[in-house]
Amino acid sequence: MLRSLRSVIRLVIIGRTLARRDALFALEWLPGGRWGARALRLMWRRRGADGRPGERLAVALQDLGPSFIKFGQALSTRPDLVGDAVARDLAQLQDKLPPFATADAIKTVEEQLDGQIDGLFATFEETPVAAASIAQVHFATVADPDGEQAVAVKILRPGVEAAFARDLELFRWLAEMVERVQPKLRRLKPVAAVETFAETVRQEMDLRLEAAAAAELADNFRDDDHFRVPAVDWSRTAQRVLTTARIDGVAVHDKAAIKALGHDPGTLVARAAAVFFNQVFRDGFFHGDMHPGNLFVAPDGALVPVDFGIMGRLDRKTRYYLADMLLGFLTRDYDRVVDVHFRAGYVPAHQSRGAFKQAARAIAEPIFDRPTGDISIARLLAQLFTVTEQFEMEAQPQLLLLQKTMLLSEGVGRMLAPGTNMWVLALPLVEEWMRQHRGPEARLAEAMVETGRALARLPEIVTALEREAAVPDPVMGDGPKNGHFWRLAAVFLLGAVAALLALG
Repeated sequence: MLRSLRSVIRLVIIGRTLARRDALFALEWLPGGRWGARALRLMWRRRGADGRPGERLAVALQDLGPSFIKFGQALSTRPDLVGDAVARDLAQLQDKLPPFATADAIKTVEEQLDGQIDGLFATFEETPVAAASIAQVHFATVADPDGEQAVAVKILRPGVEAAFARDLELFRWLAEMVERVQPKLRRLKPVAAVETFAETVRQEMDLRLEAAAAAELADNFRDDDHFRVPAVDWSRTAQRVLTTARIDGVAVHDKAAIKALGHDPGTLVARAAAVFFNQVFRDGFFHGDMHPGNLFVAPDGALVPVDFGIMGRLDRKTRYYLADMLLGFLTRDYDRVVDVHFRAGYVPAHQSRGAFKQAARAIAEPIFDRPTGDISIARLLAQLFTVTEQFEMEAQPQLLLLQKTMLLSEGVGRMLAPGTNMWVLALPLVEEWMRQHRGPEARLAEAMVETGRALARLPEIVTALEREAAVPDPVMGDGPKNGHFWRLAAVFLLGAVAALLALG
């Protein structure tokens, strides 16, 4: 009861904040939201709500806290949903939020690293260079035998854990209410989706985990000159402090600065497409918060990411599904689209394959019958979502972060080179990966590996069965048990068949 009361009060505060900032227009993007916006306008008058609509919404989301700021960051990359003007105004939420006091930042650094700021860093700039929803960044230098090295020091905001905990309690309550009063929506797994977000937040609250993620991503791309991850300074990193090498570059959405460096935006989008492909399909480990404020272009044209607090992982089975789905839609092979959804179990077996194929074609054709630069996989996924109820498709929580990443990546690509489509650029990479990992040769190699593993375990299995068979049978005395004999024989038979298959 108390939890429900707290959640209702929080919803009222959210509505009041949007109303007073004159940002209720955002509710009109939701189904039925127009009527709720009208009711809230009658209850609260606008106050301190100057500026353009996007500016007013940005201020309202900032007032509501870090969870809502992250929502605004995602919207800032979607001008196709919110309009160019609103998207530009929401971009200020990426790294231009009000900073917290420098004294608090220094106190955190000294407590976490167990030393005085002057002893930890040769210089430490008191004015932060970036302030986001969870942390802010200060430039500093550290002493080095080769001279002072420039670093960036990321420091968590005081009280950020409590702010997220409050919002997560509200999101859980809303998800549970949806599942309770709308049984048809349980297939969307709202509670599981919130828990996925909660796990992401928990990882963001420990900057040691972010440091480990950065190091892993750097290792994955150690041979790629076009994607460079800043090195971690582990001696100056703790739970609430992360120190990395300082990057030199311009924001990825600053087209004028990129051109001034002599780089072609279209080429950068092609590189970004290759990086996205390698993270998702090759490694199954990807940056999950690739909004424009987290990606820079170095003077040599390399893409340099920052902020590794949100990372995603995909197992091989899920990667196969994604590759098949993308290939099916991008090549308009709707039989493949049907096969991958039924094979993965995302569409129940009793549903009509013909009807699903028809729905997939109806969704994709209007999108792909547009100029290449206007093709939107994000829009395709949104349209596919609209038929989930008809075909009893369950939501896949492990794909939620990837879907968000795809939306952000697409938004960045459109900002950088509107006439270029990153998915079309990535298509040859996906096709080659599928040939290597899903073609006949790859399947034979995989079967041989599995056979080898089975053969390697045979001695262990035989030894275990022999021990079991050595136990006197209560009916037949000291002789081997009849069932054990046949099990042992079956193991040898299976081993022989596996060996023949491998040799063949």
